[in-house]
Amino acid sequence: MAFIEIDRVALQYGGDTGVLALQDCSMRVERGELAAVVGPSGCGKSTLLKLLSGLHRASAGTAILDGREIAGPQHGIGMAFQNPTLLPWRTTLANVLLPLEVSDTHRRTFRAEKARHIEAARGLLRTVGLGEFEASAPYELSGGMQQRASLCRALIHEPQLLMLDEPFGALDAFTREELWGVLQELWMRRRFTVILVTHDLRESVFLADTVHVVSKRPGRIVKSRRIDLPRPRTLEMTFEPRFVEIYHELRDAISEVRAS
Repeated sequence: MAFIEIDRVALQYGGDTGVLALQDCSMRVERGELAAVVGPSGCGKSTLLKLLSGLHRASAGTAILDGREIAGPQHGIGMAFQNPTLLPWRTTLANVLLPLEVSDTHRRTFRAEKARHIEAARGLLRTVGLGEFEASAPYELSGGMQQRASLCRALIHEPQLLMLDEPFGALDAFTREELWGVLQELWMRRRFTVILVTHDLRESVFLADTVHVVSKRPGRIVKSRRIDLPRPRTLEMTFEPRFVEIYHELRDAISEVRAS
């Protein structure tokens, strides 16, 4: 069994008369895989993340995470969004440590092994180039630096699954591409499972092992494309014929979805 198994799932908000966000949606993600989900706006990409986190239950079909059906909020998940949402009164280091302080699962061990967790947070910050900014407040960091800190915060409790909802969408092109490399490096070091929701096809092909294309609402997976490009991937590779070919194949699939 795959780490994530979504089988013919439907999800409707607001009961029988509400919005049908997903219908007949099926997807597999192996443990340690980096999967991207792309599709037109409003197609249900973010709803998939809510389904996997257990914030919303499937109206029909089955959703299984690590061998167990998703029946409620899940533990062992990290999340990062387009807005870094760092607490302005906490330092960078304190923001990264926040999940360990507030989670029922980790609060007790954090108190008992605080020094170890602080060193782990500092190690993450060094990995993403923020080692010198652990005492800085969020307003002293650029948007890209804040998003790096947000990634560290999502990974501090060593989640089995990292879910990213347009994490680089608000950044300029140069910063966004820089953070592709940061995420790839973190993932290659730790091999956690990743679900990346994005509108950026170049981003999806650069980062993912598999790209899943979602139809218009109600969303379902209409194409799953394995990305057979070597790692580590570089920005220079995005101009190579094989990368461009895959990009256009996925672009054509989304164009068909939008026109249907």
